[in-house]
Amino acid sequence: MMLLLQTYPNPIKENPAYSVVKQFFVNQDDTVPKKVVVQKDSPRGIHFRRAGPRQRVYFESDDVNACIVTCGGLCPGLNTVIREIICGLSYMYGVDKVLGIEGGYRGFYARNTIQLTPKSVNDIHKRGGTILSTSRGGHDTLKIVDNIQDRGINQVYIIGGDGTQKGAAAIFEEIRRRRLKVAVAGIPKTIDNDIAVIDKSFGFDTAVEEAQRAINAAHVEAESVENGIGVVKLMGRYSGFIAMYATLASRDVDCCLIPESPFYLEGKGGLYEFIERRLKENGHMVIVVAEGAGQDLIAESMKSMDHEDASGNKLLLDVGLWLSQGIKNYFTSRQKMTINLKYIDPTYMIRAIPSNASDNVYCTLLAQSAVHGAMAGFTGFTVGLVNGRQTYIPFERVTEKRNKVVITDRMWARLLSSTNQPSFLSSKDVEEANKTEEQPKQTSGEVKCLENGST
Repeated sequence: MMLLLQTYPNPIKENPAYSVVKQFFVNQDDTVPKKVVVQKDSPRGIHFRRAGPRQRVYFESDDVNACIVTCGGLCPGLNTVIREIICGLSYMYGVDKVLGIEGGYRGFYARNTIQLTPKSVNDIHKRGGTILSTSRGGHDTLKIVDNIQDRGINQVYIIGGDGTQKGAAAIFEEIRRRRLKVAVAGIPKTIDNDIAVIDKSFGFDTAVEEAQRAINAAHVEAESVENGIGVVKLMGRYSGFIAMYATLASRDVDCCLIPESPFYLEGKGGLYEFIERRLKENGHMVIVVAEGAGQDLIAESMKSMDHEDASGNKLLLDVGLWLSQGIKNYFTSRQKMTINLKYIDPTYMIRAIPSNASDNVYCTLLAQSAVHGAMAGFTGFTVGLVNGRQTYIPFERVTEKRNKVVITDRMWARLLSSTNQPSFLSSKDVEEANKTEEQPKQTSGEVKCLENGST
């Protein structure tokens, strides 16, 4: 329950845009279950607060001093989220003080800020990237909270991936320790779709759609020559969702390799044997490989195995180049077979474009849900789609583990049947994959409220 000492009527009720809405506000007790398919005798399980406008708000519009920051790598839809937070605050709640923090987390204490208005962000959704610029690392909790306190900011909207949300959680805890009346709201951003709990992250649909262009080009190149092979490397450091969905959408892919599914190159049932068989059958083939696939196979030649970038992500060797060279060497020197291989890496093309129509709608829902939550006095939450419903999820829930492709799931089986590729899995791999996942920590599905930190 939300136990606030003072609240105010929600101004949305007087908003002409909502005059036709049958039910203005989300019921305070509405929740969304984390799991929708359960046995009849199953326990209730974890539920999250349903997102949306509340009947009463914690902040008066004139008192709101909000800020927005984008962190980590680029992703389609960043500008749309920025735009809709600003427009949502202004058009729905009459808020006119919104700052943009430039350059990621370090921008709080090392860069300038810019004043953001609906007019200044009117058409930014048509552009890729982020108008606020971004960076990795630079998280200094004390400096950031000092800056928030000095500027009199009372709503912080943080857009970023797994590492960014962990940083947001640290900011929230420090704000709570100082007993500041500041709402901290996260909007999860990752092109890899690897954030736990939520159905999907914004920009993912756009990335899968854009990947089709690279796959189509690889297919055209491969089928136009004798023994043509097209290799396409897609993003997916730890999770192979882009590669999997792009493969399923394309139907031109003969083999998909992802981090979650081990594979081997030589010997019976290996990748090279499959390539040779497919070339003899079809005369050409297309391979899609996620950037994090096969890292165990190239670990010996990878000098940066234990190095990390500023966000704490492991630096990876280019598996696409490594695999392409391995295929060339195998068939040229050992099989005495002429092949024509083309390698395509569309990584930055995919993440630097504007979001498509589907993602634009999704970004709007995420941004408005975050605004409704912060105005209602909720804090320490990430907004996200859970089983088709917008929800408020505590930071610790989305940062406790990564979302990964389950290779014993039906979705991966659908891909294998679509490409007709072998699984490359040994009995040991299958046994590992079938192990019951660790039960998540029994933390609450509730988000905190301002004033007294209660749930």
